[in-house]
Amino acid sequence: MEITSVNNPLIKEMSKLHQKKYRDEMGLFLIEGYHMYEEANKLDIFEHVFTNDPAITGSKVIYVSRVVLEKLTKTQNPQNVVCVCRKLAEKELSDRVLILEEIQDPGNLGTLLRSALAFGFETVVLDNSVDVYNDKVLRSTQGAIFLLNLISMNTIDFMNLYQEYEYYGTSLHGSLLTEISYPQKFALILGNEGSGVSPTVLKMTKKNITISTQKVDSLNVGVAGSIIMHHYASYFDL
Repeated sequence: MEITSVNNPLIKEMSKLHQKKYRDEMGLFLIEGYHMYEEANKLDIFEHVFTNDPAITGSKVIYVSRVVLEKLTKTQNPQNVVCVCRKLAEKELSDRVLILEEIQDPGNLGTLLRSALAFGFETVVLDNSVDVYNDKVLRSTQGAIFLLNLISMNTIDFMNLYQEYEYYGTSLHGSLLTEISYPQKFALILGNEGSGVSPTVLKMTKKNITISTQKVDSLNVGVAGSIIMHHYASYFDL
């Protein structure tokens, strides 16, 4: 049996997941494309798999027409599979933590999540940042999201609760990246694209880091964060 109508009750309900309000209410999110399907398939998080590809089979698979697939996606010329997944459960804290305070650009968040996984920052704390289940964020992570421990929490609350970490902020007036000695239990805090890390948080950190640049005052937060995480990983030989 194939669903061919965009007015099908299940399709109408699942298409609401393009809005954060309904993602939060239902505890579900949408992913698109074969790569994301393959990464999510390694976990037990599928609620539904919508496809017109007969090679995809399973108890959660629902075959749909092309027009229905397009209703469920936000990309032009979507691939032939769209999945509804349950939101990811929190995991054990890693020794390296990335804290993101009010990151608003989906591309920046996606970049930082991929870099966090690449350089061993497997716990990411999201403080009033863009929704990690936003379709643009998900696409830019290229599946890295499924391997991270994601925690939604206020930065100061996290710092007060987990005092075993040494917290390092980022600031134009901090210590040079090349002069930093790193602890094993390390938390890096990155702030909003326009205003940076909040002054209150900067006063609570052990140190604040700056990256020396030429001919520009500062770097994009996704670039800066990636450089610092790589530098930390290199310090311990990855």
